[in-house]
Amino acid sequence: MKKTKNSYKKSGVNIETAEKFTKYIRKYSKQAFKKKLNKFSKSNIGKFASIFDTKEIKIKDPLLVASTDGVGTKLEIANRFNKFDTIGIDLVAMCVNDLIVQGAKPIFFLDYIATGKINLTKMKKIIRGIVKGCKISDCLLVGGETAEMPGTYNKNKFDLAGFSVGLVSRKKLISKDKVKNKNIILAVPSSGLHSNGFSLVRKIIKNSKIDKFLKRELLVPTKIYTKEVLNLVKKNLINSSANITGGGIIENITRSVPDNLTVNIDLSKIRVLKIFKWLKGKNITDMEMMRTFNCGVGFCLITEKHKISKLKKCFNKKFQPYEIGFISKSSKKLNLLKKIRW
Repeated sequence: MKKTKNSYKKSGVNIETAEKFTKYIRKYSKQAFKKKLNKFSKSNIGKFASIFDTKEIKIKDPLLVASTDGVGTKLEIANRFNKFDTIGIDLVAMCVNDLIVQGAKPIFFLDYIATGKINLTKMKKIIRGIVKGCKISDCLLVGGETAEMPGTYNKNKFDLAGFSVGLVSRKKLISKDKVKNKNIILAVPSSGLHSNGFSLVRKIIKNSKIDKFLKRELLVPTKIYTKEVLNLVKKNLINSSANITGGGIIENITRSVPDNLTVNIDLSKIRVLKIFKWLKGKNITDMEMMRTFNCGVGFCLITEKHKISKLKKCFNKKFQPYEIGFISKSSKKLNLLKKIRW
């Protein structure tokens, strides 16, 4: 009996499909970023490594700022609803929203997609979302990696990771050292759940009936705050800021304030979005809600009171910042005032 020859394809990895996907990314990204590409970046996709010419970014005395993240188990929600066109936006948002906390302008982004088997239709939708996220944040998709890993991931399973680099002038660097006593804390609304707390969400909805409201809310893409926050940095309107991700307000805001100052948050002022009210009704304590979810606050800004009116003009009506607290001197790191209103 003649033995069948072994091959990479028979082990579950299809190099031809991966190459088709790479060609698609190359073509699609060239069209999407046509106005931003230079002689280096126009041919990055498909190379061993990517090149970016920082001279084109007019920033004096620049510092490099880097961030990496993923979207967690929100991927499982995308799989459940077979909807993949926005998860890429989430991926970019989770990285660039961390960069702007330090005042850095995102300049380029790379992605890593790992899957059991490459499904071109699904992968193309994911990439289109990543490109859209990059365009919103005004940075380039310069490269990435797609790994087909049968045995590690089941056929329909996949994972996403992102890596972003930004630039900030040394003089414009935002750090907690600029925070002063009596500064005001402002909340910038989130677009929804963003990409945190989905392991708990999935447990809650495991045996739940999914209506139109829930299906829509669970996959609302993470708000990208790049344009607004960088405008504030340019105009010297903030002393510090915080991206409200895993850990919620109570763990993230304190990271942006010096140890000798206290964060005072009036929880009753938080404008809780409907999706969080729904989740609260599923037997979750107040503290667990605030540590797991953003509860309607996607980003926090710390500034002087006299700058607030100018600051608000940098945001549209839907994402208007509003006051939720202040900075003071005391032995406490965090002081929670009143209770959150569900």
